[in-house]
Amino acid sequence: MGSFFAELKRRHVYRVAAAYAVIAWLLLQLFNNVTPILEAPPWVGRVLLLLLVVGFPIALLLAWTFEATLAGIKRESALPAGVAPPLRHSWIDWVLAGALVVVIGLVSYEQLAPSRGTNEAQGIGPNGPQNQAGTISIAVLPLANLSGDASQEFFSDGMTDEIITALTKVTALRVVGRESAYQYKGQKTDMRAVGQALGASYLIAGSVRKDGDRVRISAQLTRADTGVNLWAESYDRELKDIFATQSDIAQAIAGALKVPLGLQQGESLVANRTSDVDSYQQYLRARALFRARSYDDVIAILEPVVARDPDYAPAWALLSFAYSNAPFDTPAARRGTIEEARRITQSFQAKAEMAARTALRLDPKYAGAYWALGRIEGDRNNWVGADDFMRQALKLDPNDPDILNAYRATMDIVGRLKEGLRTAQLVEMLEPFVPGYKLSLASGLLRDGQNAAAIKILEALPAGGALSYARNTALARAYAVEGRYSQAADTLLAIEGDDIMSRPLLEQAARLLRTAPTKVAAPETLPALPNAGLNFVYAHVGAFERIFEVAERNLAVDAAASGSLWYPDLAPLRKTQRFKDYARRAGWVDYWKARGWPDLCKPQGADDFTCE
Repeated sequence: MGSFFAELKRRHVYRVAAAYAVIAWLLLQLFNNVTPILEAPPWVGRVLLLLLVVGFPIALLLAWTFEATLAGIKRESALPAGVAPPLRHSWIDWVLAGALVVVIGLVSYEQLAPSRGTNEAQGIGPNGPQNQAGTISIAVLPLANLSGDASQEFFSDGMTDEIITALTKVTALRVVGRESAYQYKGQKTDMRAVGQALGASYLIAGSVRKDGDRVRISAQLTRADTGVNLWAESYDRELKDIFATQSDIAQAIAGALKVPLGLQQGESLVANRTSDVDSYQQYLRARALFRARSYDDVIAILEPVVARDPDYAPAWALLSFAYSNAPFDTPAARRGTIEEARRITQSFQAKAEMAARTALRLDPKYAGAYWALGRIEGDRNNWVGADDFMRQALKLDPNDPDILNAYRATMDIVGRLKEGLRTAQLVEMLEPFVPGYKLSLASGLLRDGQNAAAIKILEALPAGGALSYARNTALARAYAVEGRYSQAADTLLAIEGDDIMSRPLLEQAARLLRTAPTKVAAPETLPALPNAGLNFVYAHVGAFERIFEVAERNLAVDAAASGSLWYPDLAPLRKTQRFKDYARRAGWVDYWKARGWPDLCKPQGADDFTCE
C-alpha cells in the first residue's frame, strides 16, 4: 500500500483531486449567487452537481493515466521508467493545499456552526415558514374573551394584535400566522398540530377579562413540538396601564426564550401610545370594523378620535386606509359616470393622503404610514412612488402579510408577474389559512398560465361568503381558458350576494359564455359588463375592444383592477395600439423606464414597446 500511495503522489493524483475540489466548490458558489439573477430552474443546479460528482473520478483516472511533461501530455506508460513528471513539490502544491484547507473550513462552519440565538432548522419548510438565521418562529393564538360580553370581542382581538405587534419588534423572534391563527379562535386544539400547521416552534395562548376600568390578561408560552408550558403569567391592572402590560408580556416571552430584545436606542416594544384610554378603545373597535369592510363606520369612529387625540399615529393611518377604500362603498363611484367616479375618488384621496402624511410625521418608523402612502400613489397611477413607499414599509416590517400582499398587488398591476407570484407564494406560506391570500395566489398562478394549480386552489375555497364574487369570477375565468364554458357559466351564476354585481349582469355574462368560443358578429351590441372580474367574458367571444370600457374606468376609480389586463386570455389585446396608449396613461411605461421592463413587454426603438 505504501508504494501505491507513493505512486499516487508521483502521478500528482492528490494535486488533481485538490484542484478539482476547490474549482468545483467555486463553481457551486458562483452558481448559487447568479441563480436569483438568471431565475434558473432548480433542475439546473441538480445537473451541475451531478456533472461535478461524475467528473471527479474521471479527473482522477486521467491524472493516473496521463502526465504533463515538457514535451506535452503523454500517457504515463509511454514515459521512460523512473522518470518523474516536472513541477514536483512546486509552489502550486502549497497554493492548492491552502485553498483546500479554506474550503474545508468554510464547509465545516456552514454545517456545524450553530445559529445565533437558536439551533432550530432554518428556511422554508413543508408546513410553512420556519426560522431564518438567528430567529425563533412564534405564533400568537387569539386571546379568549372572558368578559361575559360579546360586544367586547373587539378588545380581546385587539390585545392579540397588539401583543403580535410588540413581538415583531424583537429581532430574534419571527411571528408567523398572524391572521391564520384566528381560525383557532374559541377552539380546544392540539398545540403540536397547530404549531405544525402554522410553521411555529412556540405558541402563545391566553385570555382577556375586561371589567370597567380594569383588565386581566393571562398568557402562556408553549413549546409546540412537546406541548410543554415554558412560561405563564396573569396581569391584573387598570386599563390605563394597558400599554405597559403589553410591553411586560412581550418582554417576559423574550426572557423565557432567552433572546435579546434587539431594540435600537430610544425604541420600545409598544410605541404610538395614547394617554386617552377611550381613544385607544375606539381605535380597536374601528380596526375590527375595518376588517369587516365597514369603511363608513370606521370613518365615523376615527374622525372624532383624531380630532380629540391628534397625535395618535395608528388612528391616522387606519383612517387613511378607510378613506382610500370608501369610494368602493359609494354607488355613484361604482356605477355612475367616470366623471362622478373621478370626483368622488379624488375627494377621498386628498383626505387619505392628509391622514397618511400626518401618521408619518408623528412616527417616521411606522410601517403602516408608508403602506398607506404607497396605496395612495398607486391610486394616482404613480407606480414609482407606490413602489418606493411599499419597499420602505417592508423594510420596517418585512414579514407583515398585509404589506407583502399590497406589494404583490403593485407588482401584478405593473406587469411584474413573476415577482408578484413569488410574493403571493411567500404570503401564503406566512399565512396558510387566509382565504383572501389564497385567492391572490390563485390569481397569480392564472396570470402565469398555471391553470391547473389555480383551479385546485379556487375549488377548495368556499363558493359563498365574502369572497364569493372574487372566487367565482376567477374560477370561471380559469374554466373558460380550458374551454369549459358551460362550467364557467354555472360558476358565475353560483355567486352569492348582489353588493358588487346585480343578478341580471351575472346572467348576461353566463349567457355569453355558453355561446363561446363562437365569435360575435357585432361586439358593440353586446351588453355592458362593467366590472374587471367579468369582462374576461368578452375575450372568449372575440370582443376584446369592449374590455377597455372597464379598464378606462379603473384609471379613475380602481387602479388595482388594471392587473386583469395581464391574464393570458387577453394576449391579443396587449398587441393593440389601444393597449399601448392605456399603458402610458396608466403610468406603467414611466415605471418600466425607471425600474425595468415587465415580463411580457420589451422596449422597441426610442419611445415604443411591444408586449406578448
